[in-house]
Amino acid sequence: MTEQGVRWTADQVLALAPDAASRKAGSRLGAAGPWSGTGSGEGTVWGLCKGSGGRPYQTAVDLAGPAGPAYQCSCPSRKFPCKHALGLLLLWAGDDGLVPACAQPPDWAGQWLAGRRSRAAAGRTQAEEGSSAGPADPEAARRRAERRAERVTAGATELEQRLTDLLRGGLATAEQAGYGLWDETAARMVDAQAPGLAARVRELGAIPASGAGWPARLLEECALLHLLDQGWLRRDTLPDALAATVRSRLGLPAPPDGPPVRDHWLVLAQYDTADPKLTTRRIWLHGAESGHTRLLLSYGAAGRAPELSLPVGLALEAELTAYPGAGRSRAALGERFAAPAPAGFRPPGVTTGEATARYGEALREDPWLESVPVTLGRVIPVPDGDRWQLADTGTDTALPLTRAARSRPGLWRLVALSGGAPVTVFGECGHRGFTPLTAWPEGEGEAVPLC
Repeated sequence: MTEQGVRWTADQVLALAPDAASRKAGSRLGAAGPWSGTGSGEGTVWGLCKGSGGRPYQTAVDLAGPAGPAYQCSCPSRKFPCKHALGLLLLWAGDDGLVPACAQPPDWAGQWLAGRRSRAAAGRTQAEEGSSAGPADPEAARRRAERRAERVTAGATELEQRLTDLLRGGLATAEQAGYGLWDETAARMVDAQAPGLAARVRELGAIPASGAGWPARLLEECALLHLLDQGWLRRDTLPDALAATVRSRLGLPAPPDGPPVRDHWLVLAQYDTADPKLTTRRIWLHGAESGHTRLLLSYGAAGRAPELSLPVGLALEAELTAYPGAGRSRAALGERFAAPAPAGFRPPGVTTGEATARYGEALREDPWLESVPVTLGRVIPVPDGDRWQLADTGTDTALPLTRAARSRPGLWRLVALSGGAPVTVFGECGHRGFTPLTAWPEGEGEAVPLC
């Protein structure tokens, strides 16, 4: 991003916010009042923001970072980006001369930028050298992998016995035992170094007494957990791709493999999920030439947003390398060749019937898959009693929205964008319904984030 004329929209900037509070606070700072010393150039935007103290906060954003936009601010916030970085980007996106193009950044911004790009270059060099040199001690790595596999096998065998005891005693015992049963079992799976099993066991604990039909839901989830156990215990008989999926579902690490795919990747959506220990950021990308839809995952400690952040609706030229697994939707972001810029394309849309068929086909390769990424073309949001659904304009079919989607403010943005007319919607389609994440109006128009 070296040219001042290439701007982002306010929606694309606000899509970077780690939470609603940051979005609101950043919007208040998107005006000229608190800012001084602003400028842009060499893919960087900088400025000084007046705070509550005597010294203004020094804020800079590297728009051309090798792993997405990067942020630097002297404020004490632990969020990425902080409200000052969001306000600065909103000021810059306004394109009203408040952030002039400058030949050189000030010393404090220049030093940060030079250090960041120097470290990035050194990291690429080390990665290349490490790749050519190979593992330092392949025999030690093999022994560690064998020891972990033994622990996971012991954990999976123990979990099979606990599921058997539950079914023999009857599902009603799960309600009587309370959450302690599941919490203790999950702890055993953590000890067995199988975090994926531990997470699924914890989810079982929330099902008993959760409403009408909970025994059937518990039985379904137990069956999927049993299937995952058996997949691990019989992994040597599985096809390579399915065995890799089982390892991934268990939480066993695996590096990305295969040739990198260079493409212009449209940022379809970005959203965070959090638990007491971890914040997970999901970023969906769609390749203009390859047609692939890929998922980037990044993590931050509890209460701290991940650093990787990409503006929805823009496209970046970069290389992605897929992780092993049957679905192969997750990828690692490699070298970037240009900063995010306005995209002149959208992903092709499908009907609601084709979306559900796509999910069904994906389940054959990954039975534990919650949803698949889908772009629906020419659908209209319509109410269905106290629920909502996306109805096809050319067929009599529709997809219900998930409960989570119905409770988000983005639903009303989608309804307002449509106004009864067809829209294009990207989201996740699964057994619970469809979760819309981004929408485009009919014809020309910018992407509107819904999450």
